[in-house]
Amino acid sequence: MAEGTAEGTAEAPLENGGGGDSGAGALERGVAPIKPQYLTTKEQFHQFLEAKGQEKPCRETEVGDSAGNDLAEPEAKRIRLEDGQTEDGQTEEAAEPREQPQTQKRARGQNKGRPHVKPTHYDKNRLCPSLIQESAAKCFFGDRCRFLHDVRRYLETKPADLGPRCVLFQTFGRCPYGVTCRFAGAHLGPEGQNLVQEELAARGAQPPPVRNGLDKALQQQLRRREVRFERAEQALRRFSQGQPPGPTPAAAVPEGTAAEGAPRQDNCGAQQVPTGLGTSTPPSSPVRTCGPLTDEDVVRLRPCEKKRLDIRGKLYLAPLTTCGNLPFRRICKRFGADVTCGEMAVCTNLLQGQMSEWALLKRHQCEDIFGVQLEGAFPDTMTKCAELLSRTVEVDFVDINVGCPIDLVYKKGGGCALMNRSTKFQQIVRGMNQVLDVPLTVKIRTGVQERVNLAHRLLPELRDWGVALVTLHGRSREQRYTKLADWQYIEECVEAASPMPLFGNGDILSFEDANRAMQTGVAGIMIARGALLKPWLFTEIKEQRHWDISSSERLDILRDFTNYGLEHWGSDTQGVEKTRRFLLEWLSFLCRYVPVGLLERLPQRINERPPYYLGRDYLETLMASQKAADWIRISEMLLGPVPPNFVFLPKHKANAYK
Repeated sequence: MAEGTAEGTAEAPLENGGGGDSGAGALERGVAPIKPQYLTTKEQFHQFLEAKGQEKPCRETEVGDSAGNDLAEPEAKRIRLEDGQTEDGQTEEAAEPREQPQTQKRARGQNKGRPHVKPTHYDKNRLCPSLIQESAAKCFFGDRCRFLHDVRRYLETKPADLGPRCVLFQTFGRCPYGVTCRFAGAHLGPEGQNLVQEELAARGAQPPPVRNGLDKALQQQLRRREVRFERAEQALRRFSQGQPPGPTPAAAVPEGTAAEGAPRQDNCGAQQVPTGLGTSTPPSSPVRTCGPLTDEDVVRLRPCEKKRLDIRGKLYLAPLTTCGNLPFRRICKRFGADVTCGEMAVCTNLLQGQMSEWALLKRHQCEDIFGVQLEGAFPDTMTKCAELLSRTVEVDFVDINVGCPIDLVYKKGGGCALMNRSTKFQQIVRGMNQVLDVPLTVKIRTGVQERVNLAHRLLPELRDWGVALVTLHGRSREQRYTKLADWQYIEECVEAASPMPLFGNGDILSFEDANRAMQTGVAGIMIARGALLKPWLFTEIKEQRHWDISSSERLDILRDFTNYGLEHWGSDTQGVEKTRRFLLEWLSFLCRYVPVGLLERLPQRINERPPYYLGRDYLETLMASQKAADWIRISEMLLGPVPPNFVFLPKHKANAYK
């Protein structure tokens, strides 16, 4: 699955874990063994943070109760919502039978009812885009425009700058957000004009570092359903006729005609271009060619001629929904990740031209081996989406998500459900493989039920269907993220998959874990939650060492993330608050990391929950807090004060409390 799906990675309830309030808790199973001199109680922990944090305004009242009193951590991590419902949607009265201590369980899954304020609501007066984009000669909306056109009035009501430095202005020589930038003081002239650093802008006038954007014309075609998928429809017709997908036999093609979807040539050297994705050329208009044609112009690549995916022994960053965004992947690339993959994208949303879904496919120039992950339940949509991507995006492979355990996906037949739908699964794999020019990979779990393993039976079939590589997460759907990954079963599956390479995934948090995983014979390892807890894990594995990273170094990593976020999402109010939201979601994982110098035993294990401890300095202690208000305080160090009425609750219920 997308290892960090909103309910998935986020959930991560730990075995027999529970943060202890005293030093005795360090001896409990499932609790990280921290040196006794650093251990403290929950009350002392928060008193220490309060005493040191008085210099800066505290935002606890915004995520606590309305009276400003801090809410104690719920005993069972069950956060109550304002409408009298529990997080799973039940009323308090209906949930009463579950309040008995014997049946209490740690809260898991998503905070579906979490409060959320859209960044567009932070700006009361929003400036018209035509005034921000200097190239626009007139307003895009004309008389219907609801935006503000008075720059002076906008500046009077605009909140104060968040800092003296604009990362976009310093990086590219020009900030495209002009007066709306929350760091506009760094690049506005005396009369409010947007300044430009000519030399830096000239050097930066190269192709944009981010690729795989959605073209507006193609988006309109997708929304109007004007895009044709000849090759996908050809493969689907064969499925309906009971024929195996593959190239059309020469005997089946009438003399003087070409196979459907292939260019046709006449005797005059004119090439007929088929109407396809994003093309408006009518079928009858010939295109004159000059010079010899290559095989690529006439013949589709056969599976044996496709670009090979050779990533044996490389470190693969898992597709992490929500947290595995482009700025986070840039951080991991800097620390040594070899292969990256975009967040799980739903194929039906891509086919509808949803801009938010296409944003998941964006690729930074530093991502030299990059793939995208698709989720879908039906051969027609998945095959059409594969053909769409093969013509519009630059990727090195396409991955099928057959591991997502969340109900929203599973009940529609996608994710883990495909492991029990062999016919549909085969049609999806064969159909996508036929229309793609790049290798096709699959990510699966051990099975759906905890004690019923399916992977060893599926792997030989996937190899025969043409899959280039499979990644196996060593847990079933029922397990989600409870218990340890079954690496013994992964070792058995290596033989079943041979000679197809199999990557293993699960519980990698140190170079020792990685070494033990490689001893099972897997072709490589995929890292998911381990990268969220410490993105420098890739460096530790490659250098075979434990990195006792300081709190200031960790803050620098967060600062780089915010800079990358401002480049990617923008430096106006919407961009800043979007960067803050993703930073806070990531901080909900980073707080689980225990510094190397504080541990009695190395390494930290992923199924061990840290007890309350005081770090070697105030910042290290602050970063260990599982309280959402403290994460907000860290974000304010990097992005300035949060807007009024700002509220944050992470997507998952594993750690955070108000």
